[in-house]
Amino acid sequence: MIDLTVSNPTECGLDYDAEAIQQAFQNSKSLTYEPTSKGLLGARKAVAQYYREDHGETVDSESMVLTTSTSEAYSYIFRLLCNPDDEILVPKPSYPLFEFLADLHDVRLVPYQLQYAHGWFIDFESLQRALTPQTRAVLLVHPNNPTGSYTKAEERERLNRICRHRDLALIVDEVFLDFPLDGQKRQSFVTNSDGLTFTLSGLSKVAGLPQMKVAWLVTSGPTSRTAEAMARLEIIADTYLSLGSPTQWAFSALLEQRKSIQPQIQKRISENWSFLKARLSEADKYELLETEGGWNAVIRVKRGNAEKWQGDEEFAIELMQSRQLIVHPGHFYDFSCEGQFVTSLITPVNDFRHGMEALLSRRRL
Repeated sequence: MIDLTVSNPTECGLDYDAEAIQQAFQNSKSLTYEPTSKGLLGARKAVAQYYREDHGETVDSESMVLTTSTSEAYSYIFRLLCNPDDEILVPKPSYPLFEFLADLHDVRLVPYQLQYAHGWFIDFESLQRALTPQTRAVLLVHPNNPTGSYTKAEERERLNRICRHRDLALIVDEVFLDFPLDGQKRQSFVTNSDGLTFTLSGLSKVAGLPQMKVAWLVTSGPTSRTAEAMARLEIIADTYLSLGSPTQWAFSALLEQRKSIQPQIQKRISENWSFLKARLSEADKYELLETEGGWNAVIRVKRGNAEKWQGDEEFAIELMQSRQLIVHPGHFYDFSCEGQFVTSLITPVNDFRHGMEALLSRRRL
């Protein structure tokens, strides 16, 4: 089998500094338990330094909470903002995890559309239609997974206006922020001050270390609102105290690994994207949708072939059976129409090329 959906960086042949990572845990302070609701100050200061060095943003370490994952951070935010049956708007297409997290907290997710026309953009008409008196927040993924589209400056301004007018929060998932295809860093929402904003990220993608289970949640916005939100978040975090001390003491060294891992990932993404773009420019069955960042590519059946399409799931199953290839069918990410599938751009280069050549050599759709 060639897995064209691999998203675990620790299984993609990247070169980790094993000695430095293991040495980070040789700290006698790990033998002492110091419960801190927001997370150890040294670890939070390391996050602030990351934003200062990599993004030119000044973040107060007191405005953040460390969590074991962005999933846990979402749970904190959903519990903070919502009573049962309250609503949060989420982009469509997007990552399927949100539905499970919302169900656990009795929160309703209401989709708004991302549309494609030589690039992805927010359909604000669908967003406005989705708003109800039960809406508590608008969720963004910046860049989106799987479309790879960053939120544009004008979209950001419009979202802020809507949220101010409706007294809503913004929840911004930035786990793929550091991986633009063109190498040009995009602005984070981490200092967004126009409305109450929760920005999420973590070691999983930033340093390619999902197994270390450290993420962060940064609160920004008007002073009075952020102060109230942080006070309540601190109570939630203090109730669980879920993040282990050894990982927190090792955190600064672990986050430092981004400086060697990110260039490797960026190179892998660039090589696979360039190959895919060149091959699909000649293909008669498929076309590559434009993306700006992240680890995925979206491939669509050309319109002239749409009537021959067997269906997303049937296509994915048939690929496994006939070509030993794994791709994600479009419905996995809740695309609004059939005829799309998703591949991972961090797949090892040789596997990616062999897999795509096998796919493109098929006579049938």
